[in-house]
Amino acid sequence: MDTKSPKRREPAPGEIRERLFALRDEKYKAFHCGLMPTVDPDTVIGVRVPALRKLAKELWREYDVSPFLAGLPHRYYEENNLHGFLIEQIRDYDACVTQLERFLPYIDNWATCDMVAPDVFGSHKEELAARIRKWMASGETYTVRYAMGMLMRYFLEEDFCPEYLKTVAEYSTEEYYIRMMQAWYFATALAKQYEAALPYLENGALEPWTHNKAIQKAVESRRITPQQKAYLRGLRR
Repeated sequence: MDTKSPKRREPAPGEIRERLFALRDEKYKAFHCGLMPTVDPDTVIGVRVPALRKLAKELWREYDVSPFLAGLPHRYYEENNLHGFLIEQIRDYDACVTQLERFLPYIDNWATCDMVAPDVFGSHKEELAARIRKWMASGETYTVRYAMGMLMRYFLEEDFCPEYLKTVAEYSTEEYYIRMMQAWYFATALAKQYEAALPYLENGALEPWTHNKAIQKAVESRRITPQQKAYLRGLRR
């Protein structure tokens, strides 16, 4: 990955962290910590996502960020999010995946997991599908959740394959954050591929909690018709 050039310097020790703390919003921190029960509040600075994305773009232009990307694990939640947003700046698919796979084992919460979606993935669907299969087989909670999220983001429209529904439905786990992603995936699938996804609800292919959560999310969606919502409510278990 080309993150270094003669025009770029390495950030001074602590410089990136100082820039994060300069963006701190205490009220936002209190609110956001309430949404992330698995994250220690002492590791949250309180930086809003748009500000983090803007900072990532600035750092990418200004600095050689490779030392920061090599500096895993990070101490703060926002440092992890910034790390993910810097990965998004990489335009070479192979380099992007290499950095992402270094980072995935350090993701420890749903929010960081769901934020990172490199644009370069959109033009490498075939290669991405193979990586998703690998991530699904990892057994790691947030790596599996990330894989399902990529299936939801990139493979429910023109690149949809019915086999992906089966892949998500058949993943058996007690992990809450994977089950939530399964439910979210099927709710989105009902909005985008209704006829293909519906049999999984009709036939009870999902674990009951996940089944009901998928229906709940679907009936909250504006993309589901009133008639479809009425039918789905009747499928609750």
